[in-house]
Amino acid sequence: MASETGSIKYECIWEKTVPFEIQQIGELSLCRTKLHKLGFIGVYPDGIGYGNISIRLENGLFLITGTSTGHLTSLTNEHYTKVTAYNFSQNRLNCLGPIKASAESLTHAAVYECDAEINAVVHIHSKSLWQKLIHKIPTTSDRVEYGTPEMASEIFRLFRESELKTKKVLVMAGHEEGIISFGKTLHEAMDGILNLGLSYD
Repeated sequence: MASETGSIKYECIWEKTVPFEIQQIGELSLCRTKLHKLGFIGVYPDGIGYGNISIRLENGLFLITGTSTGHLTSLTNEHYTKVTAYNFSQNRLNCLGPIKASAESLTHAAVYECDAEINAVVHIHSKSLWQKLIHKIPTTSDRVEYGTPEMASEIFRLFRESELKTKKVLVMAGHEEGIISFGKTLHEAMDGILNLGLSYD
């Protein structure tokens, strides 16, 4: 299982600040609460959290849920951070906010890099959907772990070699239960998750 608790795999350069007053946080939190209620974001019995959500900001930045927040039913502006810079080859990420960025932040960064029209990314866990969709929709290599430069490379590969740009959903074969959806808007990214069970029956 994936962990957001002490399992950040990149070098995290974090500058702690007061919470942000960003208009989109309200909408982001509503969507995140819905995913949590559905069990797509949460925490396993052993305390390991899973799932995260982000939106693109101006100047190449994005806002993402912080690490170790899976146990919380709802979030406030204290639970989001801005990713301000990243380097895949050096496995490094800079973030700014009241909390460190999610362990999946490099993966979100890779999705945003693939298409300038993508403005939201959702990462959920669902064992049933994962088992149902693996290798039936764009799927990363089962040798690649979450939150790594190698996962970013897999995202780039799938954009080049598969229908990922149009499907807007992928399965993370090496990250059991992990699924990513994205879209031009937050609601499009959400619909990609919520419609999975219907689209691939």
